[in-house]
Amino acid sequence: MAKSFINIKQLAEALNLSTSTVSRAFRDKGDINADTKQFILDKAKELGYYPNIYASNLRDSKSRTIAVIMPELANNFFSLAVKGIERVAQANGYHTLIYVTDSLYQKEVEIVEDLYNGRVEGIIMSVSGEGSDHKYINKLKRSHIPLVFFDRVYEDIDVPKVVTDDYESSFKATEYLLKNHCEPIALLVIDKNVSIGNARMKGFVDAHKKCNVPLNENLVVDCSNDIEESYQIIKRTLLAYKPKALLASVERLATTSYSVCMGEQIKIPQEVKIIGYSNLSIASLLNPSLSTITQPAEDLGTKAAELLFDILKNKPLLQKEVVLEAEIIHRVSTAL
Repeated sequence: MAKSFINIKQLAEALNLSTSTVSRAFRDKGDINADTKQFILDKAKELGYYPNIYASNLRDSKSRTIAVIMPELANNFFSLAVKGIERVAQANGYHTLIYVTDSLYQKEVEIVEDLYNGRVEGIIMSVSGEGSDHKYINKLKRSHIPLVFFDRVYEDIDVPKVVTDDYESSFKATEYLLKNHCEPIALLVIDKNVSIGNARMKGFVDAHKKCNVPLNENLVVDCSNDIEESYQIIKRTLLAYKPKALLASVERLATTSYSVCMGEQIKIPQEVKIIGYSNLSIASLLNPSLSTITQPAEDLGTKAAELLFDILKNKPLLQKEVVLEAEIIHRVSTAL
């Protein structure tokens, strides 16, 4: 059962202690018995009490800090998105705290719960995509901490969202390959249940329907966050099904595909063509140069931050969902 918020007076009553004693337990001072302090802290967590210690320390002044929560940082897309977010934050006199979930649901829950206490005034988040219980996010509303999603979102959470045209870009890239007789095509995905993974898979499937090309379900390939594991999965796919093209739904699957082709002496683009979602600045310098579906990552971060600061300034939102267009750039890896 989800915990509901209680205030310090209710917590004191539940513990049969004074509010001053309870308050001292949350201060980093030695004027309270250690066992009593631990008892209070444990009970507070059990009952859903989250002290706004930062707001207390600042005597109701603002923290002038926002949090950015994302699945990973070692990715060109997220690095560029953070650049856009930080530029807007700095222009408004705010600092940013960066949190990385490693695409783990439990880590995401712990990070969000750690922010209930008012450490930040707002949150910009690209979700892990795991887990179906998102009550921990809904609690942010009760803490009056605004939230904006970017890129990866939870559809069941009603907050502003900034995304790219994942369905359309996947559809167009797949259609291009099919119209140029590059079938069969394998779609490499890491999580079909994440919003972007699902949209990109639908675009891939619908392009096959439009072009009247039968889809081999074995070529919708579930890969892994582990690079070595993905290497073996892609290798098996290339050797067993001999696709003429690969559509990589995330950047590291495109670069891993290059490694597999190099290891197995499969020629790109003569034997297999590769296109992938990527913001790699060196895509044009790879050998052969990599065709990309490039998201406007910095613009995504900028727009998400602008929406958050509109909320913080009590400005009316003209759009609850902003969709930006990705750019498909064909290079040598998809040369006909």
